Amino acid sequence: MKQNEKGYTLDPADVDPIDLPENAFSELGADEEYRPIMHPARDYPEATPYSVITGLILAVIFSAAAAYLGLKVGQVFEAAIPIAIIAVGLSSRLKKKNALGQNVIIQSIGACSGVIVAGTIFTLPALYILQGTHPEITVNFLEIFLSSLFGGVLGILFFIPFRKYFVKDMHGKYPFPEATATTQVLVSGNGSAESTGGQAKVLVLASLVGGIYDYIVATAGWWSEVVTTTAYSWGQAIADKFKFVFSCNTGAAVLGLGYIVGLKYAFVIFAGSIFVWWFVIPLMGTYGSAEIAAMSPSAIFSEYARMIGIGGIAMAGVIGIVKSRSIIGQAVGLASRELRGAQTGGKPVRWQTDISMKHIAYFVAIALIGVLLFFWFGVIHTFWQALVAWLVVTVIAFLFTTVAANAIAIVGSNPVSGMTLMTLIIASGVFVAIGLSGTSGIVASMVLGGVVCTALSMAGGFVTDLKIGYWLGSTPKKQETWKFLGTLVSAATVGGVMLMLNNVYGFSGPEALAAPQANAMAKVIEPMMMGGSTPWTLYIIGAVLALILNWLGVPALAFCLGMFLPLHLNTPMLVGGLVSWFVGHSSKDSAVCKARTDRGTLIASGLIAGGALFGVFAAITIFCGASVPTNGGEFTPQILGLVAYAALIAFLYFASRKAKA
Repeated sequence: MKQNEKGYTLDPADVDPIDLPENAFSELGADEEYRPIMHPARDYPEATPYSVITGLILAVIFSAAAAYLGLKVGQVFEAAIPIAIIAVGLSSRLKKKNALGQNVIIQSIGACSGVIVAGTIFTLPALYILQGTHPEITVNFLEIFLSSLFGGVLGILFFIPFRKYFVKDMHGKYPFPEATATTQVLVSGNGSAESTGGQAKVLVLASLVGGIYDYIVATAGWWSEVVTTTAYSWGQAIADKFKFVFSCNTGAAVLGLGYIVGLKYAFVIFAGSIFVWWFVIPLMGTYGSAEIAAMSPSAIFSEYARMIGIGGIAMAGVIGIVKSRSIIGQAVGLASRELRGAQTGGKPVRWQTDISMKHIAYFVAIALIGVLLFFWFGVIHTFWQALVAWLVVTVIAFLFTTVAANAIAIVGSNPVSGMTLMTLIIASGVFVAIGLSGTSGIVASMVLGGVVCTALSMAGGFVTDLKIGYWLGSTPKKQETWKFLGTLVSAATVGGVMLMLNNVYGFSGPEALAAPQANAMAKVIEPMMMGGSTPWTLYIIGAVLALILNWLGVPALAFCLGMFLPLHLNTPMLVGGLVSWFVGHSSKDSAVCKARTDRGTLIASGLIAGGALFGVFAAITIFCGASVPTNGGEFTPQILGLVAYAALIAFLYFASRKAKA
């Protein structure tokens, strides 16, 4: 019998559970503690040569694949879930003992691929795109590599002080949809086949249903992926005259996300979307200029209304920082005390051990000095202008770190493109004010945007990794330490792949890579640096709205996310949330309702996992030349889409109800 300073007792008879405890997804009572699968007082194999090497190999593979497919077809798939599936499969095949902790490390290192790719390809390809009109713009491997590396490192370092708050203190208050799905995948491979058979079968079945469903939609086109009123002549007429539309994505993965998010946040997100699509857009279309009146609702959303959401998200970040000032103060105070050599209390239990704040402070200082030198010698070449750029990066990256983490924790979607766009606009305004404009200003803004975009993408992805580790009982310090190596490898891979793709395909011309996000960034940055206007009024409206929402007690970030994301992605969030509510109220017995809700969470996780994995297969299929049929008109695919979606909803609801208390 052994007891540590935190009160955890290690009893040889205390066998680790196979599945997550009952309070894994619910708020804890006053005297209630969460006990993860891996006992907090027991040591486990985690960062082993097998897990580190496997994680790095998967990081390279998925970095290359995600960059290639993302630039070619315009979609960046989530790597965390496919990598978790591979990790579980490998450990089972190799008959690894105590594989759970090692699988967490594999997933954490490998997941660097997706976040680094998203941060890089959303911004830096814009430099290649603008070379067509401005040949003096140059791009090299070092710029791509260092912007991705520094951005990823800053994202890790800026988030670590907030880990305890997001993953421990807010236990049960955030749904963490992607982390939930990934955790369920990792848990499915825990223990013996006999002990995990039931849970694993449910997860595998749901994954196959969701994966095959989404694959058919993406490649065969048997039914519409998005059902919308504009597919019909009467709906198009309404859209043209009143700028009113309704749409819903029929995908399995998004439905699963909505279920895990729950009705509370799903309703707020949907309300934000309705505010933009059913109030702001019709208002702009009716009372706006003739140019706006001639635009479609989706065009008004992209060009104007969405900017309100961006302003709201930015202000939500400021509000989040103000509300988290005590957390920030505690982290700064802890680092200060450790730097002075003062004692900061007893040694924390393994399960809650981070890299020390003293070391974090040193690493942040080194990283920021590296960023300044990179800007000065590699990008801008004028010290005081490089210093201004450095200040912009530091402030915005730190400010938006909590925004990215909050967004992932709530809805599983990181509005990194919107926050990066706001960063580019702010940075461009500052650069023009200090005399840095033209092509040199374009390069400086895009490289700066690449650093910030990658930092925010990393912060959002990292909170998922650490929440997974919290639920399972991994050592945060080990996840944090090896995340740096995964970032380094992923950044180098993405930089090399991007240069190769530019040489082979290019970013302009009939056979060019699509790179839709980078094209959008290029369209924004060029007029600002060459002379143009910025919709400051819309940003200010969004910021004021966020303040009002916060005053009213409405989750401002969730509402503004709804304004930023397309309607067809927010509608299934509400549908999934409603299914979750009905499942949770399907019996008068509270124990039965909880069992059904938990089974539904497992099924929803399977839908997400299957959608993510088969999404990779679908992207490869489309890339290889598969053409999606139109099914001969507007009526049939839309009706089939509704029928298929109704069947999927029924599967989620009735399969969840099979659980028994």
